[in-house]
Order: sequence, then C-alpha cells, then structure tokens
Amino acid sequence: MEDEILFSMTGIEKSFGPVHVLKKAQLEVRKGEIHAFMGENGAGKSTLMNILAGLLEKDDGHIVFEGKEIEKMTPELATELGIGFVHQELNLAEDVSVAENIFIGRLPYTNKFLGIVNFKKLYEDTAYWLNMVGSKVNPTDLVGELSTANKQLIEIAKALSLNAKVIIFDEPTTSLSDKDVEVLFIIIRRLKEKGFSSIYISHRMKEIFELGERITIMRDGEYIATDYVKNLTEDQIISMLVGREIKDLYPKQPTEIGAPYLQVKNLTDGLGKVKDISFEARRGEVLGFAGLVGSGRTEAMRLLFGADRAKSGEITIDNRNVTIKSPVDAIKNGIGLLTEDRKHQGLLAGLSIKDNITITNLDEFLLDEKHLHEIAAKYVKEVNIKVSNIENPVSSLSGGNQQKVVLAKWLNTDNQIYIFDEPTKGIDVGAKSEIYSIINQLALQGKTILIVSSEIPELLGICDRIHVFHEGKINGEIAVSDYRNNKDEAQELIMKYATAN
Repeated sequence: MEDEILFSMTGIEKSFGPVHVLKKAQLEVRKGEIHAFMGENGAGKSTLMNILAGLLEKDDGHIVFEGKEIEKMTPELATELGIGFVHQELNLAEDVSVAENIFIGRLPYTNKFLGIVNFKKLYEDTAYWLNMVGSKVNPTDLVGELSTANKQLIEIAKALSLNAKVIIFDEPTTSLSDKDVEVLFIIIRRLKEKGFSSIYISHRMKEIFELGERITIMRDGEYIATDYVKNLTEDQIISMLVGREIKDLYPKQPTEIGAPYLQVKNLTDGLGKVKDISFEARRGEVLGFAGLVGSGRTEAMRLLFGADRAKSGEITIDNRNVTIKSPVDAIKNGIGLLTEDRKHQGLLAGLSIKDNITITNLDEFLLDEKHLHEIAAKYVKEVNIKVSNIENPVSSLSGGNQQKVVLAKWLNTDNQIYIFDEPTKGIDVGAKSEIYSIINQLALQGKTILIVSSEIPELLGICDRIHVFHEGKINGEIAVSDYRNNKDEAQELIMKYATAN
C-alpha cells in the first residue's frame, strides 16, 4: 500500500501581490507513509500546506487526490477528502470541554431546534478517539487546564474524528518535552500502522532521521528534491535547504572573557519555580542554561528582566547592586530579553517591521520617520531579514524572520547583557547559523550573553559554560572547553544534572 499515491501537487503557483511565493512547487505523498517536509523559514512550506487544506487558493497547478483532480480546494472539501491539520499554534477553545472541542460544529443533538445535545453519545465518541491517540484525559476536562502535550493529542483526535486520511503536523514538537515528543512519535507510527499518512514538518534533523521515511525539500518557493531519508546525510539535507554548504553550524570563536559583570545571589520567586539560585556571568562570555521543560530556566530569566517579581535575592551589575522590579528597570540597567514566545511576548503584531525594530530606542518626543527608517533598514541588513518592504506588518514575515526582528529590536540598544530564551526555536538551519554568528559577534564586543535552550548540542556549540536546572535549582555546571572532544560525555552529564540522577 505504501507505494500507492494518496495525493500529488504539481506545478503549484502562488503570489501575494508582487511577491512570488510558490514557483512550480510540488509534493507527492503515498498512502501509509510518514513524509518529512523541510525548507527554510519563508521557503513556502506553510503556503503549500494551506493550499492543500483549502485555506488558500492556488494561482496555478494541479492537485490530484486519490486519482481525482481537484479544481478548487476549499476547507470543507479538504475535510471531506480526509485532510487533517495539526497547526504549530494550537487552535482550540480553551474554555470548553475536550469533547466539545473535538466535535465543535458537529455536536450530536437529540433535538437540534431546542439545542439539546446527546451528551452520552458525545462522550462515548470522544472517548473512542482519545483512546485512538492514547490520551488519558477525560471528555469532560476543560481544555484550558490541560498541558500543551495533551492539547496536541486533542488536535490529532479531532483530525481523526473527521475521517482524516492524511494529517499535516506543522512543527509539532516546539513546545513539547522530550518525553512528550516520544509519545507523539509513538502515535504517529501507530497511525501509519493503521494506514494513515502523515506530513511531518520540522527543522529538527534528529526528528527527521528518527521518524521520516521519505523527505521533500523546498527552497525559496521552489521544489528541490524528494528522496528516502535513509539515502541522505545531514550535510546533504542542509546543503539542499540553504543552497550552500554550511561548514560550521556553530561558529564559536575564542573571546577574551573578562571579569564578572553580572552576579546573581540567592534569587527566589516565592512560587517554587525558582529556588535560591546563584551564578555569575562575565564580559564576553556566553553562559548557557539547560534543563527539562518546567525546570525553572525561563522563570529565572523573567525574574532577571523584571517580567516577574522576585521574593528575595540580589542582582549586581558591574559591581553595582541594582533593583529590578519591572522590564523598564531591566532596560535602564542594560538588559535585553529575547523571549521564548516571540508571537505573544516579543512582537507587536499589528505594527510594521520598522516599528518593531525601533520601538526599544525612541528618545525623541517628535519622531523622525526618516531616521527611524534608516535605523530599521540598517538592522534588516545586519541580521539578514528577508523582507520586501520594512513598512509591511511584522506578522507578514516567516517565523525565522520574525525571530530576527526581535533580535534586531534588542541590537538597536546599548545593552551590555543579552538574555536569549530559546533563540532558534522553530527556525531553519540557515537562520540558526546566522543567529549564532550574531551571538558570537556580541561576545567578541565584550557583551554578556545568557542562553536558555532545550537543544543540548546548541548549548555545547555556542556556550563557554552551562548551568543545568532541576526543579527550580541550579543542579550542576560544566565548562564546555573540558568537553570539546567528547560532546557525548557532556550531553550525558547535562542530562544527569537535569534529572538529578
């Protein structure tokens, strides 16, 4: 059955005004296969998937589903054909039950005119689909009270309940712990065994090699290649993704590490998420923070930035005791924070790219629009943001380019301390390499860099030292230089500290 084609998309064209987004793009998925789909941010993956799901209309090209050509795909037709979509940004109603989310718009009524729902059937049907995806939640549970991993399982159950034949997984692991990722992979493999197809979109090479069977690669809106994953190396995939060879993903250069610049003593939040942590970071140093999801890394950085209030502790910057009760205090003391959640905390989605970049450095009472335009253009070029017009809304950019806008926003300050929380989350390998280079340049300028990351190879590649969190405390530290020739041992030690073994 795996050689039988479920659907094909060929010669797909799509433009938004003058911007040519898809150029003869193509994708073929077989029945019962896990098909990896990769491309840099802005390569056109999401646009192609939105056309398949009927959310966008193609300008030209052909879609053939189970041997039948589809002239115009609509969301209703996509659902009828069996195309399910699990978006990166989960699309659930938080204030209603699991059952109502799964069967939203399709509730079983005993009397539809009077709005009387057959709850017995609703809960039985919901339990069936929850069991299909291995979820332990109850049909009556409120979605807003569930973990991200469980919400994702509900999205999958919802897609399956619509008689999906293929499910599109768009960056499904960006907010999941390693354990939750393992559960998700088990479910996707189980779906394969039952004859379902999956399109798996991810920037994480490890996941592609672990889960994918065939892979399709796009670049700049064009189809590049399709092959079996087992036939390719990581370097070959990277070369096809970016159109060039990236010889060194982590361009770490020796820096002159100076005296301690930031010192934190006995910092506690009073909520049990950050418990009496102490550390110091030096000028020119890149200090990493590892740990499992929920271990307190992000919460500690929010305390440093004043986004949350500390119950106790001391913060010293350049031998000065400082009081940080708000982000305004942090910025006045030369601290910038690139947040993990760029969509809700890092960007002003309703404003332009120019406004987002310049908002951190507005000194004049009367704004000089020409000067602001020049500043924004400078940083667009400096961090290589792919944009046709800086007056466009920032929401029009791909995820990787949005991340670069947040980075440019903080580069447009005279900060001495930069906190990067998951700086490469959900972005492609080419953009990652560029962000690592920027971090490297900041360190060479003598800035103090704090990096929170769930990707241990990333921390080992760009950091000088790594602190490891476990249940709100710093449970261990490693000097990366001690493990330059033995990264495997370093990873094992970090996981040992992270799990308190």
